[in-house]
Amino acid sequence: MEPLKYLTGYPPHVLAKVQALIVSGRLGTTLAEKYVEPHTVRNDGQLYDYVAELKDRHLRKSVPLGKVIYDGKLQVMKHALGTHTSISRVQGSKLKASREIRIASVFRDAPAEFLKMIVVHELAHLKETEHNKPFYRLCTHMEPDYHQLEFDLRLYLTHLDASNHQD
Repeated sequence: MEPLKYLTGYPPHVLAKVQALIVSGRLGTTLAEKYVEPHTVRNDGQLYDYVAELKDRHLRKSVPLGKVIYDGKLQVMKHALGTHTSISRVQGSKLKASREIRIASVFRDAPAEFLKMIVVHELAHLKETEHNKPFYRLCTHMEPDYHQLEFDLRLYLTHLDASNHQD
């Protein structure tokens, strides 16, 4: 059995349950039964609107978003499911700040809840740069089920990884 790289740090009894689901071939089915609703955010324009709406609902006073796109170059294997960058430019005597959010293109076909979880995560970085208690508090403010979704997203990535190794 290969190590479950997306689940490092979880207790052995949790890993054993996941391994059992993988061996029985039920991990994908279990996730598909729990997350049945696909999202309709198919292109970069729709993604920008989706992210901007969530930002306006929860983080109105944060800096404006300059760009939001699906990025096919983000490597899920390197734990980059999304990125946020801050770009500062001097325009005359003013300093203009802009933020970019890039979401791994694997989320174009992921369940709606997983896209929302990744967007919430990246939006939280607009206020909190570190993964600390205030960061996760903000994530759960925007998405109360954030921690369960993060775990299930890790299961989803484990399933995709296991499926790719079987091909």
